[in-house]
Amino acid sequence: MKYGALLFAALLAITSACGTRHPVDAQVIPPDKIMDFNFLYARNCSGCHGDDGKGGAAIGIGDPVYLAIADDTAIGRVTSDGVAGTSMPAFAQHSGGALTDEQISVIVHGIRTRWAKPDALSGAIAPPYAAETPGDAERGATAYNAYCSGCHGADGRGSKRASSIVDASYLGLVSDQNLRTTVIVGRPELGAPDWRSDIPGHPMSPQEVSDVVAWMVAQRAQFPGQPYSSALRIEGGIR
Repeated sequence: MKYGALLFAALLAITSACGTRHPVDAQVIPPDKIMDFNFLYARNCSGCHGDDGKGGAAIGIGDPVYLAIADDTAIGRVTSDGVAGTSMPAFAQHSGGALTDEQISVIVHGIRTRWAKPDALSGAIAPPYAAETPGDAERGATAYNAYCSGCHGADGRGSKRASSIVDASYLGLVSDQNLRTTVIVGRPELGAPDWRSDIPGHPMSPQEVSDVVAWMVAQRAQFPGQPYSSALRIEGGIR
């Protein structure tokens, strides 16, 4: 009996102690109160934009050249509202996402402070992030031939050096702005140069960038990813 009593007392003491402990690492932080950039970026951005912002399925938002042409307003707007018709979702709560405006600000500020570099353009003046004048597809064909065909092929369908940029699935998944951003910034993680490096000593002008984008947009299928002809859609009742 004496042994049993002692064992009961010991178990009671352990149970009481466990019931009154409140270790710091056991506290639960509400999801909308998490303000750590590393956590927010890893959970929401790195899957497409890559670890350290170096790119992956989407452009590298940690690229200093990208950060030199895209201001915080533009980055915050895309992060908050997404891009309709593309694989970029909306992350802000007011747009149907899970993040607060404060968390969006943490992400934008963290991207800027970690990866932007004052000398990213090395004194060059980059074409503006958003087009200031409309592009012309006919002029764009000439500019494409001069700046892009060496890698992407004469018709844009790719070569041994680079992939197709007129592929229907690709053009169906990217916005006009994404095409423009890629023409200016390049995809360094894939070996694609920026607007300065296609022809050494002869960077693309803002108008040439707009024209090349207009040429690519003109290659976009009316029904991206739709394998059926317009006649079959009508006669066969496919909607």
